[in-house]
Amino acid sequence: MTSPNKALETPLDAILSKAKAAGADSADAMVSYGRSLSISVRGGELEDIDNSEGRDIGLRVMIDGRQACVSSSDLSDGSLDQLVERAVAMAKLAPPDPYCGLADFKDLADGIFDLELSDNYAPEPKELQRRAQEVEAAALNIKGVEQANGSSASFSQGEFVFGTSHGFRAGWSSSRHGISTAAIAAKDGNKERDYDYATRRFFSDLPDTTLIGKIAGERAVARLGATKIKSGAIPVIYEERKAATLLSAFLSAINGTSVARGVSFLKDNMDETIFAPKIDIIDDPLMVRGLGSRPCDGEGLPTRKNYLVKKGVLKSWTLNCAAARQLGLKSTANATRSIAHPPGIGISNCYIPAGKINLEAMFKNVGKALFVTDMFGPNINSNTGDYSVGVSGFLIENGEKTIPVSEVTIAGNLKEMFKTLTAANDLKFDGTLNAPSLCVEGMMIAGL
Repeated sequence: MTSPNKALETPLDAILSKAKAAGADSADAMVSYGRSLSISVRGGELEDIDNSEGRDIGLRVMIDGRQACVSSSDLSDGSLDQLVERAVAMAKLAPPDPYCGLADFKDLADGIFDLELSDNYAPEPKELQRRAQEVEAAALNIKGVEQANGSSASFSQGEFVFGTSHGFRAGWSSSRHGISTAAIAAKDGNKERDYDYATRRFFSDLPDTTLIGKIAGERAVARLGATKIKSGAIPVIYEERKAATLLSAFLSAINGTSVARGVSFLKDNMDETIFAPKIDIIDDPLMVRGLGSRPCDGEGLPTRKNYLVKKGVLKSWTLNCAAARQLGLKSTANATRSIAHPPGIGISNCYIPAGKINLEAMFKNVGKALFVTDMFGPNINSNTGDYSVGVSGFLIENGEKTIPVSEVTIAGNLKEMFKTLTAANDLKFDGTLNAPSLCVEGMMIAGL
């Protein structure tokens, strides 16, 4: 697998050669180039421009079972010499790590395939400003919206190459385009805020700016008059843009590092039914134009579609090489890599597939429930799965969305919550972590 930019390979090859010459047993490195531009407006006028461009290099060296990572934005030959010297000195002083090391060369990715991660289109600043103005105007056009904050349009492009001292090279380019706004609605001295956004790999895939502004404005207006509701146990439905928070809690529990350290409430539940039987959870790094797609992981292993949960049964941890060695398993190709840190563990495009029921039918099935559209800092006990979070949203009564609700707390245990999940059919891919609206039976509501 080759890099899309040969210019990035020159400093990469140089620093890996220097690391070996300086005494490293093995090493890997990453060189990246990126540029981004974001323009925000307020009241139709330009408010802020955030423009950046740069190159960075990161090096990891391993000596006698110890490792160290260093990074720099200076790619000159003299700077690389200093970087290697510092890395080697740090590694010699680092504590032993019996699980660090490169992935086996025979297991590394081989071949090139296109996941359409970059459209190579860089919109002009005037175009971004116009789009930011359009999304703001659409929000302000909704009756009851007083102002819009953070109305912006942005794009970023990047390239990187990753390599190891045993000869592996890989790299690709990527792009992202985005629009967003937050609307503030006011009535009788009360104010409410809500938002909408979209991020896509390809500029042509972005939704219309006026739609984003309209949705943000309508959401903010709908929240006016929010009140508390009585405490009790009722079903809770997480709106699709907040349902992924449950997925995030699950992913923290199956992270290989957490499992290896024994700080996961799911550490003893492999191959057991932990979700409702109709729930699957998939991590798919090979999704074309996916925001988390990648042909290989942060250690060079080929990626693959992976069922983390299948028909409610836990089927896999997420592992990089170090966690896999510690657990006596094989990496699941979930290694992540940044310029300044050793490989971590993360997901690509992780999602719960859409169910067969629409949201309106879900409302009718529950009769009375709390529909959560916003939340404030979930509190999760990683050892027990006990969960609580402050939320706002809407009360569902007789199968219909009625009054807006705020200043309430919901609580439960994640292992019990997972087993009652029902998925609606409104799945959207707006990020790397996605879920349709999810219904959880019988959570405790603390309100009045």
